[in-house]
Amino acid sequence: MRFIEREFIPALLGGDINTYSVARAFYEQYQVKSYVFGKYMTGPSYQSRITVYEGNPAIDTDDYFVERMNRFAAEHRDKKILLIGCGDSYVALASRHKKEFEQNVIVPYIDFDLMDSLQKKERFYRLCEKHGVGYPETIVYRKEMGLDFSCEFSYPVILKPSNSIAYWEHPFPGQNKIFKPGSRKELEQTISRIYEAGYDDTLIIQDMIPGNDEYMRVLTSYSDRNGKVRMMCLGHVLLEEHTPHGLGNHAVIITEPNKELMGRVKNLLEDLHYVGFSNFDIKYDVRDGSYRFFEINTRQGRSNYYVTGSGLNVAKYVTEDYIYHRELPYEEALDEHLWMTVPKKVAYMYVKDPEYLAKMKKLAREGRMVNPVFMRGDLGARRMLRMWKNHLKQYSYFRRYYR
Repeated sequence: MRFIEREFIPALLGGDINTYSVARAFYEQYQVKSYVFGKYMTGPSYQSRITVYEGNPAIDTDDYFVERMNRFAAEHRDKKILLIGCGDSYVALASRHKKEFEQNVIVPYIDFDLMDSLQKKERFYRLCEKHGVGYPETIVYRKEMGLDFSCEFSYPVILKPSNSIAYWEHPFPGQNKIFKPGSRKELEQTISRIYEAGYDDTLIIQDMIPGNDEYMRVLTSYSDRNGKVRMMCLGHVLLEEHTPHGLGNHAVIITEPNKELMGRVKNLLEDLHYVGFSNFDIKYDVRDGSYRFFEINTRQGRSNYYVTGSGLNVAKYVTEDYIYHRELPYEEALDEHLWMTVPKKVAYMYVKDPEYLAKMKKLAREGRMVNPVFMRGDLGARRMLRMWKNHLKQYSYFRRYYR
C-alpha cells in the first residue's frame, strides 16, 4: 500500500465499521493513514494497514478524551488534526469540548447546544412540520406522565429514547436500540425498565409504519462551514440487522435518488444553517405513499461507505472544506451501487422483492458492489480471520433473529 505525507491527520473516534469506512475513504482519496481512538482492541480498524489504532476504555470520558486529543495534537504540532466522531457519544464529546483543544485541532461540528437539541427527536419533528417532511404519528412521553396515559395506536408500537446519547449511558438487561411492544402491558413494563435504569429524558412512542426492511431508506448529507448542502446520497435499504443490539443497523443498501425528497431535506438543513454530516432514517408508508422520517443523526452513519462506493467520497467533503478551504459544487449520487455487510447468500435469502433480488445479483456480477471491511491491500492474516468469522456469523444471526 502506498501512503502520502499530507498536512493533516484524520483522527477518528470509535471502533466499529463506521471508523473503518471513513478511514478507507481517507486512504482512497488522499492516501493517508488515519489514527483511530476506540475503547477496545477489536473491530475492523484494529490491525488494519490503513489505520493506527489505540484502544482505551476511558476514551469516551470527558477528562481523558480532552487530555488525549490535546496530547495527540501536541505530538503532531506540524499537522492539522481533523477530529471526526463515528458514534453519537463521540460527536457530542468533540462538539462539547471543541473550544478546549489545541489550535491545530479542527472540529467540524455544530455547537453542542444545537446538536443536543437535534438529538432530541421532538425538536427534529417540529422542524419536519415546518418543511413538509413527514414523520410517524408520535407521542412524546415524559416520566411525570406516569403509566395512565392515552395511546390510540394499534400494537405493536415503536418505543425508543428521544435522547439516544443519555439512553446508552444507563445500561440494563435487554437494552435495545428500539423496542416493539406488542401490548399495552409490555409497553408499560418497558417504559418502567428504562427509567429504573436511570434514564430521565423523554421517550418516543410511535405508530409502527407497516412493511419490512425493504421499505426503509437512508439519506446522508454534507453541509459546508457556511451551512450550504454540498452532497446528498439516498439509499434504498433492502435488509437490516436483526440482533437485539444491531436492530435497525443497515445490512444491504442500493443507491436510489429521489430529487423531490432530497430537496425538502436540503431546505430544512439550510434553513437550520446546519454544518457537517447529517444522516436520516426514513420509511416508505405504503398506506398513503409518503416517506416518514424517524430521526436525524448529527454525523455520518455507520453505513457511510454506501456513499463513498456510489462515487461521493465522504472524506473529500470535510477535507476540502476544512483543510483546503475549497468550495465544492453540490452533488447527488445518481448511479446505482450495492453496499452490503452480510454474505451475498444471506442477502439473496432474506431480500424478498424479486425486482431488487435481481438487481442485487446484476450489480454484484458487474462489480458495482462493496463490503467496506474487505479492502484490497488490507488483508493481514489476523485481521482477515476476525473479519471472516464475524462475516460468517451472519448466517446464524439471521436464522436466529430474523422474523
